[in-house]
Amino acid sequence: MRPPPELVVLVGLPGSGKSSFYRERFAETHLQVSKDLMKNVRGRQQRVVELVDQALAAGRSVVVDNINATVADRAALLAVGRAHQARLVAYHVDTEVRVCVARNRSREGRARVPDVAIFAARKRFTAPTAAEGFDAVFRVEADEGRFKVTPS
Repeated sequence: MRPPPELVVLVGLPGSGKSSFYRERFAETHLQVSKDLMKNVRGRQQRVVELVDQALAAGRSVVVDNINATVADRAALLAVGRAHQARLVAYHVDTEVRVCVARNRSREGRARVPDVAIFAARKRFTAPTAAEGFDAVFRVEADEGRFKVTPS
């Protein structure tokens, strides 16, 4: 019998290092679902939920690589994960706003967001907790391409 799939929800500001963390930790084993990969899709949040549902239904583990700033942003993902009896894990990529802004400014093209998007996300940001329904919650410190992961 196969183990249940895993739903990983990355949580962090733009420029915090979420996508780099995905590439280092999960790219070989988990499907990446990200609004950044769907630039011209209407209803991107609903599409994210649909893609997660499809992956988990097929027994694939998946990483949701978005800001996921609020409990409400994460609730629909957790509901889908529970429906498929997936292991639900949050990784809070906890990076200072000034570092996120600096990293963002080094990006080019569509990868770069206006600075105000980082500050707006910070204002509504709530760190993930086990009380939301996660089986495990970790804090990730991203520093110069290295990641330190600790239980939250």
